[in-house]
Amino acid sequence: MRTAMTMTPTSHSGAPPDIPQILVSVCLALCVMNAFSLIVSAVSGQWVLDTAGLGIPTDFANVYAAGKLALDGHPAAAYDWDAHKRVQEIVLGQNFDGYFGWHYPPPFLFIAAFLAKLPYTMAFVGWMAMSFIPYLLTIRALTDHRVGWVIACAFPVALVNVMIGQNGFLTASLIGGTLYLMPKRPVLAGICLGLLTYKPQYGLLFPLVLIAGGYWRTFFSAAVTAILVAAVSWLVFGTETWVAFLHWLPRASQAFLSDGFAEFGKMQSALSLTRFLGGSDQLAWALQWSVTGVVAVALFMLWRRRVPFEIKAAALATGTLLATPYLYLYDMVVLAIPMALIIRMGLADGFRKHELSALGVATALLVSFQFVVAPVGFMAALIVAWLIARRANDSWNQDRESFGPNASRV
Repeated sequence: MRTAMTMTPTSHSGAPPDIPQILVSVCLALCVMNAFSLIVSAVSGQWVLDTAGLGIPTDFANVYAAGKLALDGHPAAAYDWDAHKRVQEIVLGQNFDGYFGWHYPPPFLFIAAFLAKLPYTMAFVGWMAMSFIPYLLTIRALTDHRVGWVIACAFPVALVNVMIGQNGFLTASLIGGTLYLMPKRPVLAGICLGLLTYKPQYGLLFPLVLIAGGYWRTFFSAAVTAILVAAVSWLVFGTETWVAFLHWLPRASQAFLSDGFAEFGKMQSALSLTRFLGGSDQLAWALQWSVTGVVAVALFMLWRRRVPFEIKAAALATGTLLATPYLYLYDMVVLAIPMALIIRMGLADGFRKHELSALGVATALLVSFQFVVAPVGFMAALIVAWLIARRANDSWNQDRESFGPNASRV
């Protein structure tokens, strides 16, 4: 049975809560570091265009090239590695080693085609601005305090997204928007969740918790949205595009998840950590599915409990990252969601012992990626999961003490 819960305010008295100075100082330092790094990269020809005025080979090239193919009437060719690579080289004005693959379901071609109508530089910068703004608003809303603006800008992975033109901001906005809207605007929350099907690996756990918590309006709204988006993309881009997507998906899975096409150190999952440390493909998959299973069971049980919605939301956002084998650093920006919710709860009822220091360690791990190129994001997510588990356990124990042993049942 679903219980009526809403996000709790950060101050019960109505007065602005005191912000720990260490939190403000670290966030401001990270903001300065991100801004400085971006400016230096742009001036020195390491962002968008190189010193010769040619496009720098980076992830955004795959989006822009897919959009070009869609506009030229060949959307299915975006899934053909050879055809897609040739367009990328034309777009960038130079040949390059490697390949930036297009593995998204056809609905994401709408965004790609829209961006491809613009000049490359304008599309790159515009895409970052268009996706960063909802991310910024989402983290501010989840934090429920003006410090949320700084937290969003300070998050280390934000710079990664901007540098390579990835879609982590969009993913975080849709996940965070779903969680923020669920208590009061369940239908809108479902629309956000339905749009998240552009990256289906991050929506797999949502039906489970929606059923566990009884959020049926969100569940059906998400289902209808996903079906409508898929249907419209089928009408616009044709059956052959969906066939191409499904045809090339196994090859992409084999290349990235088993063969290490893009290096296991760049991925941030239990699977990639196992392979990075020398484990076999079989062992890596066994550990990944074990982690996924544990996360799924834990979330189902948690969403059945009478605990604050912030804890459930933070757990789901973190679990979404832990449960998928296909996870790169740019999507670790989703971790800003549970961290913002932990800070929200800390401002409301006080930070737990070692909570801020643990968040600092998780942030430092994300910063360290540029120096070590290892699955440090997985370790950061485990730290955040531990903090959430502590709060969930404390809340559950308090509930049992207040209302008796049966009060935890929902």
